[in-house]
Amino acid sequence: MSRSARRVMAALLGALTFLAGCGSGGDDGGPDKGRRPDGARVTIRVPGDAPTISAGVALARPGDLVLVAPGVYREAVKLGTPRVTLRGESRAGVVIDGELRRPNGVVVTAPGVAVENLTVRRNTQNGVLVTGSAAAVDGLPGSGGYDTGEEPVRLLKSFLVSHVTATRNGLYGIYAFSAQNGAIEHSYASGGADSGIYVGQCKPCRIVVRDNVSELNAVGYEGTNASGQMYVVGNRLAGNRVGLTTSSDHQEKLLPQRDAVVAGNLIAENQHPRTPEQADGGWGIGIGVDGGSGNRFLRNRISGNTHAGLVITATADLTADRNRITDNTFTGNGIDVGATFPTATRGQGNCLRGNALRKTVPAGLTDTASCPVPATSPTPAGSWPSEKGPAGIPFTEVAAPGPQPEFPRAATAGATAVPDVPALPDVADTALPPESLLAGRARVRAS
Repeated sequence: MSRSARRVMAALLGALTFLAGCGSGGDDGGPDKGRRPDGARVTIRVPGDAPTISAGVALARPGDLVLVAPGVYREAVKLGTPRVTLRGESRAGVVIDGELRRPNGVVVTAPGVAVENLTVRRNTQNGVLVTGSAAAVDGLPGSGGYDTGEEPVRLLKSFLVSHVTATRNGLYGIYAFSAQNGAIEHSYASGGADSGIYVGQCKPCRIVVRDNVSELNAVGYEGTNASGQMYVVGNRLAGNRVGLTTSSDHQEKLLPQRDAVVAGNLIAENQHPRTPEQADGGWGIGIGVDGGSGNRFLRNRISGNTHAGLVITATADLTADRNRITDNTFTGNGIDVGATFPTATRGQGNCLRGNALRKTVPAGLTDTASCPVPATSPTPAGSWPSEKGPAGIPFTEVAAPGPQPEFPRAATAGATAVPDVPALPDVADTALPPESLLAGRARVRAS
């Protein structure tokens, strides 16, 4: 660090507000060494104590809160210090704007970080990226944004994304990749040119995606190679091109995908024309299972998806086995449940029980694949006419979000303590959601 930079840092530190407490912050040998009491937690105010969010984050030590006043911040923010909370005083008023020039709005590479109560928009790749992967941080060129070669998987341990609005980003709105022990909750994602919310490459994930609205994306929620205690619960995934996918993909490590729970979600009307077009052209599908196994889909309301409510398929060498579809309500879909295997790779052990169904492909799945079935029992399959969606629109032209709930006491609450492992839901208590689930936070109305 240059002398001038050290002088600026010292001046900023002199203005910090110290909060007495017994938190885990303190003397970590950083630029404030010897300035704060042992164990003190600090609130760093932007722009009061630091002119930019990045400058505020650079001052933060474990246990600190970086509290951001309303404004448009044209920067990319990287959080590499453990247990720091980044929070906006106003969810709609604090805007991190990528200006269509920067790849990521917020990047989290340290454990125990919370990102709360702000808006991230117009980044060429991701709104919020949480990852232990250096390749993902480096971006798409060369690596494809994924881990490659024989290097070991590095999982970021513990995170929280809460009350965040991620809109009009060129890849993913909220992206957790090579991360585990976290939650994405009470957030809103729209205009994701690939998906609004994405969880990839984790085993065991121990991740909860709950109480979010994801609409006007190519895909509402996407889980790829996301296995083990992976919960998608109580979300509104409506008005996308595809509502939800869970899949296995050779582009990521930790194959195959297995053991996710999708419960109590509204997955509806996923054929909205004013959405970005995903490369593979998915359209009119509520749930797509592509090479995913051992997943449970229970008490979801799946309605008005013109091609299919739920599709099970397998591609190349990636089978879709032992998926359980139980106690869901299907209404107004082109077909309700379809199994189709266009290659020699088949699925087995998939079963249905207790669902409200009108039409399946092949016909009679409720009898031929009724739970329980032997794990090695071949899944009956068929085909039906494909449905091609209209050309999409640029992600930059997707409608702006409506008002969203604020983080409680955003300006006065202290830093958030992120647990080492989040509280995992008991899906036995998860009820079938109403058609109006989270409608007050959504632009798209589900009929």
